[in-house]
Amino acid sequence: MADKLVIVESPAKANTIGKFLGKGYKIVASVGHVRDLPKSQIGIDIENHFEPKYITIRGKGEVIAKLKKEAKNAKKIYLATDPDREGEAISWHLAYLLKLNDTEKCRITFNEITKNAVKNAIKAPREIDMSLVNAQQARRILDRIVGYKISPLLWKKVKKGLSAGRVQSVATRLICDREEEIENFIPDEYWSITAELKKEKEKTPFNAKFYGTDKKKLELKSEEEVNKVLNEIKKEKFVVGKIKKAEKKKLPVAPFITSTMQQDASRKLGFSTKKTMIVAQQLYEGINIKGIGTTGLITYIRTDSTRISNEALQQTKSYIEGKFGNKYLPSEKRIYKSKSKSQDAHECIRPTDVNIQPDDIKDSLSREQYRLYKLIWERFVASQMASAIYDTVSADINAGGYVFKGRGSTIKFKGFLVLYKEIKDNEEEEENSALPELSEGEVLKQKSINPKQHFTQPPSRYTEATLVKALEERGIGRPSTYAPTISTIQSRGYVVKESKALMPTELGKIVNDIMKKYFSDIVDIEFTVQMEKKLDDIEEGDKEWVDIIRNFYDQFVPVLEEAEEKIGNIEVPDEVTEEICEKCGRNMVIKLGRYGKFLACPGFPECRNAKPILEDAGVTCPKCKGKVYVKKTKKGKKYLGCENNPECNFMTWEKPSKEKCPECGNFLTKKYSGKKAQFKCSNEQCDFTKTGEEEKKKK
Repeated sequence: MADKLVIVESPAKANTIGKFLGKGYKIVASVGHVRDLPKSQIGIDIENHFEPKYITIRGKGEVIAKLKKEAKNAKKIYLATDPDREGEAISWHLAYLLKLNDTEKCRITFNEITKNAVKNAIKAPREIDMSLVNAQQARRILDRIVGYKISPLLWKKVKKGLSAGRVQSVATRLICDREEEIENFIPDEYWSITAELKKEKEKTPFNAKFYGTDKKKLELKSEEEVNKVLNEIKKEKFVVGKIKKAEKKKLPVAPFITSTMQQDASRKLGFSTKKTMIVAQQLYEGINIKGIGTTGLITYIRTDSTRISNEALQQTKSYIEGKFGNKYLPSEKRIYKSKSKSQDAHECIRPTDVNIQPDDIKDSLSREQYRLYKLIWERFVASQMASAIYDTVSADINAGGYVFKGRGSTIKFKGFLVLYKEIKDNEEEEENSALPELSEGEVLKQKSINPKQHFTQPPSRYTEATLVKALEERGIGRPSTYAPTISTIQSRGYVVKESKALMPTELGKIVNDIMKKYFSDIVDIEFTVQMEKKLDDIEEGDKEWVDIIRNFYDQFVPVLEEAEEKIGNIEVPDEVTEEICEKCGRNMVIKLGRYGKFLACPGFPECRNAKPILEDAGVTCPKCKGKVYVKKTKKGKKYLGCENNPECNFMTWEKPSKEKCPECGNFLTKKYSGKKAQFKCSNEQCDFTKTGEEEKKKK
């Protein structure tokens, strides 16, 4: 019988750790938190130093009974929950339920779920860190006070089902403020002139862009200014002036922390922040790999530190040297600076073993797991590689007193770019173009002169990636809060996602206006940042959590009372559509329900007609020739379905294409296999398929 009990949060984690420890250990899962504040009330004794009133979470009775039974039979108990504030708090609650002594050395932590990490942790148990627990309690109590005091006010004055929160309200404000910037934006006109030039005996032209004069850069603001330049250079020769050649180095970027992983997974893989964290958790907790067994593939995923252990650095150096050669190693190891106050006990997000290459274990992973692991693996290995080197050249080209600039670059040494290239938000990938070999005084042949009118653009709407970046840069929230915050503001109906852009709804704008007017501190960015710093101070043991809560509460109560008195009832108008209710003839309106937007009759409760909002796919059903709509499952997955369902059962998970089948005339669906498009006839009775431009028949 096992005399040592190890308690973790998840069954997957328990399964992985169970493979590493011997028969003397029993590993069980608490399945997350076991105690929490009650949902039905605020659960804080405000008069008694804000003492939280924890209760056993409903449905956890059986789990807790099992944990107590196992603990009773164990000689030693190890609490192996995640290595952060949340994990420390779960261990503290477990210790309370299992009646462990306050001085009991029962807490073990590991940054990665590998055999060595787990066995080393077992050798060095410690007491529960109450500073970490108190930091988590303080955040939980702050959020509970804000949520349970402001949310009922919003229910009463605006609409049922609304909520407010410290981080979610600031995130909503950022999105609303950005929308206001876009609405108020006044574009400015500007022009560019591009000269297409070539050497006398060469066929391939190159571009040079208008700069100004040899003394200063000129901004072209109108067509008149452009025409003045064009008239003055009309008969002039384009003569090569000063040429500058240089070698430019491009450094690799730091390995992932939580926020940068979420941003890159959004840009490169199209993952939502929520999906990224779900898949990353699976990779962290352990996957059964053929030939290796069950092991955690990446380090802990909630971190804001870029620190790398010496063992991981040495292993990565050996891998790069063996795979790519010495020239791909930097002259000295790369150490990336973490932001101040980062939880430096953690490492960056990295593979637990760089020798486990993504393509070698692809068959053991789901598609999402493979893609995210590959992204993490490549970013980490690239972060320890040599810089990329470019040869750059710029040439001043003179024409009638004006200067055009030709610029070119060629890659001399790829360095880390053999593995990973960073894509930035709202930035097109750079094209490496080479200038021909030019010499000063050389006369170039003019092929064309192309003036172009431009207008300044408003700032882009936030995407999930850019919102995470904005929150992280400003110090709002922490690694564990980004994904749930973005999910919450969408589920509450404050924000909608169209394509990738996050846009505030009318409801979101109304709630944001209330928060800005009556609870300015709650949605004030600097106030929120300072509160995060105070929580960090609690974690460091520098401040008492009760003092932080009391100072906040004493300022909050009079503001809440004023808002209760001054806010009148606010009606949120429904968006009226052109869709006519077939039962009563009224124009239907858009409502927000549990699974998103839907159409409803405004005559409710007399008329209870409601139906989903359907997007016309622009194709006809191959079975009954009815309209085909883009529909969604309850989990939000899109598919194509016929308007005549359930009479017609046509459906497909694949996207429609604009092409028609040359054999039967029905539309072709398309999906991508790697970079190649695969086309298939939507008619089940037709076997026509093609790949890209090359047509083929199924055998």
